[in-house]
Amino acid sequence: MTIARDADLDLVEVAAQANPPVCRIMDYGKYKYEAAQKAKESRRKTSSVSIKEMKYRPKISKGDFDTKTRKVEKFLEEGHKVKVTLTFRGREMNHPELGQRILDQVVDSVSEIGRVEIFPRRDGRNMTMVLAPDRKAQAASERARRQAAEADSGEQPAAATTPTTPSTPDANGDQAPARPAAQAPAAPANGGSPAPAGAASPGRPQPSRPPQGGRPAQPGPATRPAERT
Repeated sequence: MTIARDADLDLVEVAAQANPPVCRIMDYGKYKYEAAQKAKESRRKTSSVSIKEMKYRPKISKGDFDTKTRKVEKFLEEGHKVKVTLTFRGREMNHPELGQRILDQVVDSVSEIGRVEIFPRRDGRNMTMVLAPDRKAQAASERARRQAAEADSGEQPAAATTPTTPSTPDANGDQAPARPAAQAPAAPANGGSPAPAGAASPGRPQPSRPPQGGRPAQPGPATRPAERT
């Protein structure tokens, strides 16, 4: 007791049933704090894993099968185990291969995120198996999906560009904006020289122009030919 008081520590009884009793000189407040921190760390590291259950039938339709299998995939992605139960009725009990086929399809559908922990086994009218999440398969699937997305983004075609004429400086030395290159006039079909700009195209009626006086000429009275005697 004197030694603990001189060291400003606590004298803690460790084994009271021993003869003589066993005591320990320590800082009791620090000991309690460290024990609480260790318990908190251990609770945080432990994860609660529950077992979900999904029921199938040998004569299940494709739509119901896809819906139930998507639920199984969701449970596996969340880290839960899944118990798959297949129930037989009546004469279906004489054909266990039908149930085995359904369970094999479930395993193939979730092969990228899960694995079989307990293989199918017959239990009366039911056939059960247990699936567990597969972290390695999930990481490999995510890596392959990311690589495919990067490959698709790198293969996008470049946009077509329009040729432009180079800009020339004006009198003040400023650069004029670039304009698209003009297209050459189309050659005539008969092999002749192209018509100049502003020329009238053949076969199209030309509008009449007024004389230089400013008004169009008025037509005179109509004359009849002289009669012969």
